[in-house]
Amino acid sequence: MPLKFSLAAFFYFCLMIHEHYHKWYTQYLSRDFEMLVFGFAGLPIILFPPFCGRYYDCKDFGLINSAEHLLDSGKIKIYCPDTVDSESWHNYNIHPSQRVKTHTAYEQCIIHDVIEFAKYETEYKQTCLSGCNFGAYHALNLSFRHPELVNHLICLSGAFDIKPYIFGYYDDDCYFNNPPDYMPGLTDPWYLDRIKKMTIILGIGEGDKCLEENRRMSDLLKQKQISHLLDVRHDAGHNWQVWKDMFPDYVRKIG
Repeated sequence: MPLKFSLAAFFYFCLMIHEHYHKWYTQYLSRDFEMLVFGFAGLPIILFPPFCGRYYDCKDFGLINSAEHLLDSGKIKIYCPDTVDSESWHNYNIHPSQRVKTHTAYEQCIIHDVIEFAKYETEYKQTCLSGCNFGAYHALNLSFRHPELVNHLICLSGAFDIKPYIFGYYDDDCYFNNPPDYMPGLTDPWYLDRIKKMTIILGIGEGDKCLEENRRMSDLLKQKQISHLLDVRHDAGHNWQVWKDMFPDYVRKIG
């Protein structure tokens, strides 16, 4: 076997061992749950896929490769959990009150099964949450509801409003899972002080359909005197290529 081929195979093998597949039964959703993990050390980043996405989407569409140098250097370790959007917000066969309860169960799974595991595995006390499109909703909502768990927040083309998925129904569970609604009324110093300690980045393209949602979220954060970066990129839309450009840039900013 030629030496050149052997070295190529060796480096390919080394890269592959930094990808790990996890599957377990979670009591919070009463079913099996799946996740991919990339990297061998570093700051744990919980990375959510777009609306109704799967745990492998960020790999398949190149978002993981965009941060390859940060993974290979051991600066970050990325955890890509599955979503249950098709069983919660996008499940129009159940009542909206049940959709939000399913989402709440998912949040508990992320907190106890994913974030706690990531902190244990990396031995980091800090955690970064990130996501694309509605994945950014998961990242932002969980960060603001449980700011004691999160140090950094990176949103890529975030869609933050759940009202399109509940068809006019509204209760306390909906309110406390809809950041555009609960943020204006947030006055509790415990929450505000912890959110103000976060690094918060909202990345959006000037041609993105979610631009106004991000501007509105930025305005809400300003009203609460919460420091953040609203990065509006020229000639950028709502797609994986934009997110692949944004993600490593923002990760370097929090590093």
